[in-house]
Amino acid sequence: MHGIFSTLIQALSLMLVSLVAGAMFGIWRGYQIADYSPATFVEVHNGAVRNLNALLPAMAMACLALVLVLAVLSRHRVAPLSLYLLAAASIVVGGLITRLINQPINAQVMTWTASSLPSGWADIRDAWWIWHQRRLAATLAAEMLLIAAIFIDRKA
Repeated sequence: MHGIFSTLIQALSLMLVSLVAGAMFGIWRGYQIADYSPATFVEVHNGAVRNLNALLPAMAMACLALVLVLAVLSRHRVAPLSLYLLAAASIVVGGLITRLINQPINAQVMTWTASSLPSGWADIRDAWWIWHQRRLAATLAAEMLLIAAIFIDRKA
């Protein structure tokens, strides 16, 4: 599978997963939310949610679709097929964490203001952070598996 079509799909899927992983990594390293004042946390978190809450999942879904296309195209070669499917599974894990855990927390936080924080707000913030790290790990795994799959696929 070395045609222009497959090369473009490989490049686009790598670009998309890299953008998603990079954005998540940037949040992980760039924002130390436990160090923020309550007002700063609410402002920064809500700004990030407004700008990324739809974009990153949409990019991940597009990447998932492309990786599944690559899996179909490599269906007669066990090694790349297995790696594409593992990459797809890792994308799904990151997506499920986002949809089932982080986004519901985001919806809660979007109702907060600095003057109306609920009791236990820091526990909610900390839970979001833990699950963000887990979805980052899943997304980085997806990226590494996708890179490995493409390297092996290009040798086949």
